[in-house]
Amino acid sequence: MKTKKELKAGYRELKFKAGVYQIRNNANGKIFLDSSVNLDASFNRAAMELGSGTHRNAHLQADWKIFGADQFEFSILAEVQQKDGETPDLRMESKDLEKLYFEELKPFGDRGYHKIP
Repeated sequence: MKTKKELKAGYRELKFKAGVYQIRNNANGKIFLDSSVNLDASFNRAAMELGSGTHRNAHLQADWKIFGADQFEFSILAEVQQKDGETPDLRMESKDLEKLYFEELKPFGDRGYHKIP
């Protein structure tokens, strides 16, 4: 059996998909953008929060309740490229990608669930 230290070391070596994702409301076309260093976990967390009514974005949560889960689509917009032997700052690179997508998609007002900066 592996020790706790060995398990932690093994976990640190795992590579998770990091990048930018969107949640799209197919009924009205609005999108919610976010970035993460673990996209799979973020999808699961967002779906669980929306399903239980506790998502941090009140407008997205309200539309989820009105339109239902079937009207929403989760998708990855961009992934941070990770190469063997490199240790990039995944959080910073994900946030940089997120800024680019905010500038391109402008998910504010009728186009999205974010407040105009």
